[in-house]
Amino acid sequence: MELGAFSISLTVKDIEKSKHFYEKLGFSVFGGDQSQNWLIMKNGDHLIGLFQDMFKSNILTFNPGWNQNAEKLDSFTDVRELLQEYKSKGIEISEESISSETGPSSFTIIDPDGNSILIDQHV
Repeated sequence: MELGAFSISLTVKDIEKSKHFYEKLGFSVFGGDQSQNWLIMKNGDHLIGLFQDMFKSNILTFNPGWNQNAEKLDSFTDVRELLQEYKSKGIEISEESISSETGPSSFTIIDPDGNSILIDQHV
């Protein structure tokens, strides 16, 4: 099972302050829209999403079908296959948004320590 690109989505209080902080660490804006209170920042292969007033807590995010540059992979494990695999292993699904038989869809699981893990396919 290939989970795709990995990032952490941080819930931030002040997106401008957070952006400047991560720029000092060597990150630069890779995507997003600051006027909508979200940015994706990148340093090498490391991705951090900054989200103001969107989530209650930080989220580990995997994007099946994408590499770390948000480029579509030729071959990948579809989010629906991952969902069925996890269900078969007894992993509880906390949120499920499977919209069709192919294409973009997502689901969320919670690890034993309460951390949200979002499996979010965009392709």
